[in-house]
Amino acid sequence: MVAERPVAVLPQDCIDLRAFVADPEAGVRSTEAGDPWFSARRMVTAPGGPVAIGALALSGSGQVDTLPGDEFVFVVDGTLTIGDLTLGRDRSAMLPGGISFAWAAAADTQVVVMRVTGGMPGASAPVAIDLSPTRVPSNPPAAELLLSDAPQCHNHTDYKSSSGKFSAGTWASTPYHRRNNLYPHCELMHLMEGSVTFEDAAGTAHRFVADDLFVVLRGARCSWLSEEDVVKVWAIYRPVE
Repeated sequence: MVAERPVAVLPQDCIDLRAFVADPEAGVRSTEAGDPWFSARRMVTAPGGPVAIGALALSGSGQVDTLPGDEFVFVVDGTLTIGDLTLGRDRSAMLPGGISFAWAAAADTQVVVMRVTGGMPGASAPVAIDLSPTRVPSNPPAAELLLSDAPQCHNHTDYKSSSGKFSAGTWASTPYHRRNNLYPHCELMHLMEGSVTFEDAAGTAHRFVADDLFVVLRGARCSWLSEEDVVKVWAIYRPVE
């Protein structure tokens, strides 16, 4: 069974972030005060814990004196300028924790932010995610999880925190099928090419296609089926155990 779309929150495991942004009633208003960068957020995730994901509607300009943690920023619509860095639709960057910056946004700019607190940042200035880097071969999924031949995977990491827990970049893979397994990490994904179907623990399939933006939450149980080549932007919080 394939779930109907659009729907902001998919059962237990996945959140369609474009649908979340489009629904002004979805989520919970941020309790943070001060600059609209903080106060204008609608939160996807529950409060508490090291990861916070929210949608941010911006217009005009503002100033952030201190960023409380690393923030992966994805522009869903509009234009956002952070210091010397300008991001248009479907562009993203990592903002290291502790920095200060001025921002400016075109009217009705929509942004998704994934924040991770704790630990030291891995850079001292914003890092744009390169959509066309030279990717290097990376490990495929573990053999015991595969229901198909092993794929050919290539990856480029643009940012990694000092602890290694939070990172972002781009990844490409040939088709593969992976069995249902526990996600030990939280991963935000923007599909640039291809499509993928997740089947959750309840047996419900959720298909995402090129240009979709979504997050698979830590603790989810789901499979992965891609029947064509996939290229994605990713931001991952992976606890070091």
